[in-house]
Amino acid sequence: MSFISAKDAERISAAITKAERNTSGEIVAVVADQSSRYQHIPFMWAALLALVIPWPLIHFTWMKVQWIFLIQLLVFLGLLALAWHPKMRLSLVPKSILHANTRRRASEQFLAQNLHTTTGRTGVLIFVSVAEKRVEIIADSGIDALVEKGVWQKIVNDFTADIGAGRVADGFERAIARIGDLLAQHFPPGAVDPNELPDHLIVLRS
Repeated sequence: MSFISAKDAERISAAITKAERNTSGEIVAVVADQSSRYQHIPFMWAALLALVIPWPLIHFTWMKVQWIFLIQLLVFLGLLALAWHPKMRLSLVPKSILHANTRRRASEQFLAQNLHTTTGRTGVLIFVSVAEKRVEIIADSGIDALVEKGVWQKIVNDFTADIGAGRVADGFERAIARIGDLLAQHFPPGAVDPNELPDHLIVLRS
């Protein structure tokens, strides 16, 4: 994945290992190419705009119905082809839907990576969806109940700013360190502290 180089992935994995030395909690980092393919979006916009085309032609021209229908079909196909490009497709998706899909995918990964099974419910997921340009942090109930409201969002905001500035690995390291500090504050390492979940960066490709 061009978003994360192999060297950066090693840095992120090392940051997780370092943070978990001071806590019995668990941190998992996941990067996904995208949270949804949004394949319905081009069809929806092409159909809506194609439906508008006949009205001015019917009211202001003497075109035959067959020609109007042909123009409508060509407009639909042209708009569909234009909107099918991934970047164009994403630009047509409302931000609320981008956010909802990223949150949904993050929630799926929280369960898929077994973060809900950690001792003391101390698992924290850092999820980055590249196409949507979104970051989500999901903390299990054990640690979430002890962290002040707004702290997770502040980490997300700072991490997102780092990504926007091209400092992806640095942003990951800072976010992991801050989460590690929160976990260490409430869940210090115990006498028996097995590493329950993998420390390496998990990359999900489409």
